Amino acid sequence: MFSLETTATAAYVVAALLFVLSLAGLSKHETSRAGISFGIGGMAIALIATIALAVNHQIEPLGLGLLVVAMVIGAAIGLWRARIVEMTAMPELIALLHSFVGLAAVLVGWNGYLHVEADPAGAEAVQMARDGMLGIHSGEVVIGVFIGAVTFTGSIVANLKLSARMKSAPLMLPGKNILNVGALVVFAALTVWFVIDPQLWVLVVVTVLALLLGWHLVASIGGGDMPVVVSMLNSYSGWAAAAAGFLLGNDLLIVTGALVGSSGAYLSYIMCKAMNRSFISVIAGGFGMESSSGGSDVDYGEHREITADGAAELLANASSVIITPGYGMAVAQAQYGVADLTRKLRERGVNVRFGIHPVAGRLPGHMNVLLAEAKVPYDIVLEMDEINDDFGDTDVVLVIGANDTVNPAASEDPGSPIAGMPVLTVWNANHVIVFKRSMASGYAGVQNPLFFRENTQMLFGDAKDRVDAINAALSEAVAAGH
Repeated sequence: MFSLETTATAAYVVAALLFVLSLAGLSKHETSRAGISFGIGGMAIALIATIALAVNHQIEPLGLGLLVVAMVIGAAIGLWRARIVEMTAMPELIALLHSFVGLAAVLVGWNGYLHVEADPAGAEAVQMARDGMLGIHSGEVVIGVFIGAVTFTGSIVANLKLSARMKSAPLMLPGKNILNVGALVVFAALTVWFVIDPQLWVLVVVTVLALLLGWHLVASIGGGDMPVVVSMLNSYSGWAAAAAGFLLGNDLLIVTGALVGSSGAYLSYIMCKAMNRSFISVIAGGFGMESSSGGSDVDYGEHREITADGAAELLANASSVIITPGYGMAVAQAQYGVADLTRKLRERGVNVRFGIHPVAGRLPGHMNVLLAEAKVPYDIVLEMDEINDDFGDTDVVLVIGANDTVNPAASEDPGSPIAGMPVLTVWNANHVIVFKRSMASGYAGVQNPLFFRENTQMLFGDAKDRVDAINAALSEAVAAGH
């Protein structure tokens, strides 16, 4: 006969498998909905099993009541935020959610200390000392607190930067790399100290040190690299959850945290390769920031402008069109108009495709989600490596709200902050139409010489309004028999 403990363990195994299937499903557009469903199912099973174990362990009614109240409040807030959040605000929301995971790891670590190390005469501390596990527990406490605190403040800074409540420019403290490395060395020394002699002041110092380090790591990173930061914080939150799992003796939390941590780290690695950044320098928190102004004072000449009717005429006479979206499309909510434009052009026999840079927008996959939301066919949405060689054979490129990801300075200006970053080579097309509100630089603060090239024309205004105007002009052309 199965005991509740055995049943809960089996439920945890099923939940872990569902989480693995969830990650696999989320790796492709076509299976993403199934991936989300697997994740929801796994979390539901995990919660039910955990509550059942809590009841079986005869948790006090007050504790059980607080657990239920916390779950209801958390679920209500989560559903509310998910319903009202705009896609443009999704990056900062995710960063904020990462901070909750970090804070939870800190609280679990401190609770572990107060329950064991702070009570050396207690039954659990005595048993651990007898089994030779007290030092391991102390190590788990200090490491969990450190990772959680770094994740907590780092995620808050990321949220503030992404929501424009904090300047996106990098914080450039003198000797910032020495400060980061020094903090890690001090942490390692304090960890050894705490394992040997777990005193309260050591844990306090580690907590404060980690909070400051997390703040400094992300504050030192500029806006252009924030998509990688969000991905890296996702990884940190996973390792923080895994650390909490070790402290709580919860195998599922360990597995889930490891899945999130490893997948987030791998995604960050892929994005770093796409941006020509060093993976180690991402972790160190100061990458891509040592360059000069990146040509912001260079006189590139005069730009040329085009009207919506002129853009519609170019598109109507084109045989191949590539659309490269960016954060501006998300801000303007222009994806539906873009999807309509795509449909109209394809009906005219135009070969329309999308070129997506790995860090377009402010979140990995940001543009893919927007286009999928507008029901743009998956098979014409291509990654940068798949489409970059095709720009030379393209009649018209529409750059809708993108800036840094189509900036030729990345390959032509060694002094640019984005030097070496692979970009979409849109300038190789016959005609480039850039949708922008103004001539202002992008999120990385770098001027784009693309705007001043002979084959580039600027279409100023709200991207949604401009796309709608082009759609109207194309409809009129069809009605007139052109």
